[in-house]
Order: sequence, then structure tokens, then C-alpha cells
Amino acid sequence: MYGTDQLLEKVIKKDFVILEGVVREADIKQHLPKAVFLLKDDFPYDVLLDEETKEISIKKCPVFSVHHSLESILESLAEHDKGLVIDDNNEFIGFVTYSIIARNLMKEYKKGQAFLHTILNTINESCTAIDKDAKVLQWTKGAEKLFSVKEKEIIGKPITDFFKTERLEILNSLQNGSSVYHSQHHARNDLVVMINSNPVYYEDKIIGAVVSETDITSQIRLNNELYATNEKLFHLEEEIRKTQPTENPFSYIKGNSPALKQTLDIARKAATTNASVLIYGESGVGKELFAKAIHNLREDKNAPFVAINCGAIPSSLFESEIFGYEKGAFSGADQRGKKGKVELARGGTLFLDEIGEMPLEMQVKILRLLQEKKFYPVGGTKEIEVDFRVVAATNRDLKELVQEGKFREDLYYRLNVVNFKVPPLRERIEDIIELTHYFLYEISVKYNRPIHGISQEVMQSLLKHSWPGNIRELRNAVERLVVFSDNGQIKIDDLPMEMERITQSSVAEQENTKITSISQENVSLSEQLQAVEKEILLRELKKADGNKLLCAKNLGITRATLYNRLNRLGIKA
Repeated sequence: MYGTDQLLEKVIKKDFVILEGVVREADIKQHLPKAVFLLKDDFPYDVLLDEETKEISIKKCPVFSVHHSLESILESLAEHDKGLVIDDNNEFIGFVTYSIIARNLMKEYKKGQAFLHTILNTINESCTAIDKDAKVLQWTKGAEKLFSVKEKEIIGKPITDFFKTERLEILNSLQNGSSVYHSQHHARNDLVVMINSNPVYYEDKIIGAVVSETDITSQIRLNNELYATNEKLFHLEEEIRKTQPTENPFSYIKGNSPALKQTLDIARKAATTNASVLIYGESGVGKELFAKAIHNLREDKNAPFVAINCGAIPSSLFESEIFGYEKGAFSGADQRGKKGKVELARGGTLFLDEIGEMPLEMQVKILRLLQEKKFYPVGGTKEIEVDFRVVAATNRDLKELVQEGKFREDLYYRLNVVNFKVPPLRERIEDIIELTHYFLYEISVKYNRPIHGISQEVMQSLLKHSWPGNIRELRNAVERLVVFSDNGQIKIDDLPMEMERITQSSVAEQENTKITSISQENVSLSEQLQAVEKEILLRELKKADGNKLLCAKNLGITRATLYNRLNRLGIKA
């Protein structure tokens, strides 16, 4: 419960006397029964009183710093009755005895056991601990519920009396020192769990093993049912789209996460007005899908939706692409002239994608267009009037671009009547499952390659990925899996190279790599531990921007302890 320093300071006895110089027996006896020490030639002696003869004797006693380890103090006190304790200023602040420390250690041990027992019976997961003989030491309420075995029935007995050896992953940790993390495991024929398992080491020897298990049987069943349901749903949606062209335009946007539902709610409200809409979002989140849904909801079914990618049109051609040009307007132009995107959007929606990339010189003309709904084609002398609604999208911070002078403030406020942000895929992880199944069926139909389902390993890998490319990246990953599938089976090895494979052994290998990476030939354990400590301190200092007080707080130590360790390891910070 306490660190070494804290426990030692807690058990120090203050009721003591130190006598110096020439001391008579009478002087000593007047201070008894306090602990009395004599200081001779700057070295302390413990004064001992024989209870039967009442004779006084002295014996050299050890001196401990408050920073001494309890282990070294107890070793020394095994041969001495008492030991004096000094502070950082070398002042005597009290004394300790073997029995005092032992009693308090036992008290702290019992407190620790009480906390451990409460923690294990508070968590929902099944947690089991066994000793070196495979006898059960801990068996939580979660284990009772999962395996229908009571704690009183199994504690102290070999775990092999209750389960088949081949189904006990904990035995692999005990016997081979192997670890697993987030591994799918068949604990029984009718039970699939997500398992973590680790050996327990003491003095470089395995003395037991611990395993935690979470029941995922229902999740796997639901996952399979979801795939089958999505397959039917996709087919039904396609049929509905054919027969009901006025369906909910937001149905194309897949997902049920709270973040997405909130965004959809704002988009629907925006679609009930003719106001300009500004959509923020990273590349690949589906900003154009939202723009089309808003268009379909507030425009007639035959109204045009004209999209302009402001980042894909060369600056020199931007004006002619947007406003069109009259015949003979410039060399190489179509002799018949050409209508611009604005005129094509008459009576519908003009979608300005990546509006943050629009050339600065074009922004003033776009502003005038939005204000007056009039424009001149390139090379034209007749002003053309148009009526359209505007939806803009960007993955940039327009407010920041305004401050940098790269985007006109007046255009920003003209576009920013209604705005919302489409959340990236990493902020709505729960949608990955639905999107994956939707894309899986869609693409399997496209390539005529039926897929029987998707394994938990592949799904866990998809859920673990950060998806910097968002939904576009997810769809590409699923398409790759379908293309490389064999006999309807999707293989985890066919995931894109940049994605981490979550297999039963991958996490265990990573943990072993962390340990072996700091191991070198002919390097002592002490030196390796110092290297690890130094790495941790440097990392935490960096996280705290060099603030030592914050660093010490994050590490759960005092600032003085941090300074001592920095000095010992030669870290200048």
C-alpha cells in the first residue's frame, strides 16, 4: 500500500534519547523506559537493559537513511535490536526495530489483499490466478458467472480438475512463459472468449499465471447475423431505390454512432432552408454524400447538382470552368463557346468542394456571384442571371486561412451561414462494423465473388486501425480483401501493408520484443533496468514539456525523488 519511504517514515519511533560524553549509569536509568542511545566517537550504541539482572550493556547499532530499502534494513535488524534513522540533513529523527517493521508490513499486506480481493470482485470480467502447481489462488465473481463454478469449490484445487488441459491457455503461460492479449479462445465447445494471459515472475522464475476472459460468444453470433442481415438489407435497399425515387436521401450515409446521428440531424435541418451550407471534414469522410443528400432533400428531382473541385482545377482555367466562355474568347477555346458550372447549376445546387483551395483572385468573383447571382462569361459582354443554392466543403480551417490572409473574410461569412463537421471514422468506431459489412456485400456483388463472412481477427484489425483516409480508405481495404479472397474466405494477410494484424500471437510478440529490445549481451540486469528507467523518465519529461513538478506528479513520485533519479542516471533536464 505504501512505498518504501512512506512506510519507513510511518513506523519510525520518536520516543528516544541520545546521550553524549561521559555518561553514568544513573543518567541512563532516569531516561528509561525510553530508547536510549550513546554516541561515542561519532558512532551510536544501543543501550540494553537486562530485565532480570537490571544490568545495562551497550551494543553498536546501525544507522539508516530514510531512503534505505526496507529489504536492506530488515537484513541488518536481524542482527541488531534497534537501528537509528537519519534524515537528508544527517540528523537523527528516530529509531526502528525488526518487530515494528514486520508488524506494519503484515498490516499493509492485509490491506493490500483486501483491496485486491475487492478489485477482483468488482470487475465484470472473469479473472483467474494459479500458482506454480496450477492450483487456483483467485477466482472472481465474473469467473463464477462465466464457468458456473463457485469460488469455494475451486480455490486451492488444481484447475485441471475442472477444465480440459487443451482448453487452458493459462497453462501455456505457466509452463512456457507465453503471453496473449485480446486473443480469441474457445474455452468450451459452446463458449468463445476474448482472453489475456500472462505468467507471474518472481526473481526471474515463473511462480504462477493470471488470465482474464470476456465472453464474446454472443458478439460473434451477432456479427454473423449482422452480415446476413446486411446482405438482405442491401438487396432490399436497391429494390426500394428502384421503385421509390423520393426515398430518404440520407439513407446512403451508413452508420448509427451518436456522433454521426448528431451530424445527420444538423444536415437535415439545414436542408429545410435555402441557406448556404459549409461542410467541414477530413478527406474521405463523405462530405459530397452529405452535399448530395441536402440537395436531394430541398430540390426537385430533376434539379441539377453540379460539383466543382476547387483544388483540382488549375488557377489559369478556374474562371473559364466556373463561368464558361463565349466563342472565340481565347486561343484554343471551343468555337461554339462553353457553359460554365454556374450556369449548369441553374435551379439546383452548386457544390464547391475543397473551397479552401480556391485561388484568392477568384474569391472576389465568387463572392459577387453569391451576392448578386449574376456573372459574365469569359470574353462575354452580356451579364447572365442564375438562381442556385450553394453547398461548400473543406478539410481546411477557413477561419485560420482568413487570419493568414489566404481566404477572404467576406466570402467566409457568406458561405458560413449553416455549418457542421462530418466526424472522422476514428471518432465513430462503432460504425466500422456496419460500413464493413455494407461494403463487403456491395463489392462482392460487383466482382461476383460471394463472401461467407468476416473473421473476428480481421474485424479486430479493422477496428484497431486509425483510418487516416476515413471511409474511402475503409472501402478500398474491403475491396482489396474481396479481390484476394479464396473460396469465399477473407484472409487477414490480405489487409493493406500499413494496417496492423491483430492475431492471437501478435500482441504477445510485441510484448516480448519490448523486453528483448533492451537486452544486450554481457549487460547486467541492473544496467538494463537503468536503461529502461532512463527511457521512461525522458519520455515523461518530454510529455510534461520539461515541467519536473508535473512529471513527478504523473509518475506518482515526489519531486525530490525525481531529482535524485535524474542525477543518478545522468539526465540533464
